[in-house]
Amino acid sequence: MELFLLAALVVIAAWMLKSRDQRRRVALLAGYLSSYQIEKHMETLTQGYLRALGAGDPERSEPIWSMLRSTEQELCSQFRRFAADFSRAGEAETRVSKLPFYVPFATRLFPGNSFDARQAVAIHARGITLAAQGDGHSSSKDMAYTMTAELFLMQHTCHWFCKSKTVASARMLALHQTPYAQLVASVDPGTRDAYCALVRGRG
Repeated sequence: MELFLLAALVVIAAWMLKSRDQRRRVALLAGYLSSYQIEKHMETLTQGYLRALGAGDPERSEPIWSMLRSTEQELCSQFRRFAADFSRAGEAETRVSKLPFYVPFATRLFPGNSFDARQAVAIHARGITLAAQGDGHSSSKDMAYTMTAELFLMQHTCHWFCKSKTVASARMLALHQTPYAQLVASVDPGTRDAYCALVRGRG
């Protein structure tokens, strides 16, 4: 009985630590994002891409693509500014555990098995900007596909920072019906290489 009670107390304490830490992370990220309309621009782009791709006729789709270009540029500008702001946060606040599930004090107990979210945000800022610029040879459809992957992977990182990798991946499936591995495979190779080196490497 005493062992059961002790186990219950440990579980409750871990849950309280988890809730407090996640609230802190959500508040930290929200505080930096509050000055921008990044989520609104993401929604405009993803819905606009679907309309353009569904139009079929180039004469009908081209005005949609043209309209979306200004939204892409505004999103890139805002996200670069957000990345610059977020880079000034303290490292102790922005470390993210690579463990698939939440462990109290994981970034302190296992610092080598964590990464800095500020670096991840900087990688996403470069990837989103490159996707908007294109390579001069890709079609609008290919650019939209890459941009969508870049945005969804960035969103995954935000969920990972606030919760855990497992929760982030589950949300990507629920929100976008897209597995995490597919997101990583679909972004620009430069983004993928830098991102994988950060979240899969040591330190």
